[in-house]
Amino acid sequence: MPENIRVVIEGDDPVAAAEDLLAIPGILGSWTPISEEPEKGVIETVALIVGIIGSTIAIAEQIRKWFQESKLARAGKRFDVVIETEDYKILLEDANAEEIYQMLKVLERQSD
Repeated sequence: MPENIRVVIEGDDPVAAAEDLLAIPGILGSWTPISEEPEKGVIETVALIVGIIGSTIAIAEQIRKWFQESKLARAGKRFDVVIETEDYKILLEDANAEEIYQMLKVLERQSD
């Protein structure tokens, strides 16, 4: 069964963050809002990465850069991102590009 990578985005404007993530060249996927509050709008979104095209390590670096820029743009506001596979889960705040790369490798193995 093919494995996907879930990216759970919580906080300020997670829809825009998910769209920006999936706009990174080489990432194939989609997003869905999963939690809304009437007065605040969407507060949690899940992006599903189903494939990668190109260098996995370069994409991992781009994901780390995306997180840092997204966090900076929301300075003072809540913004949390968790990356999950079937077997692993990491908080992007604490992850470096190598750890993200290790998560993305599950997609690399599927394309072999």
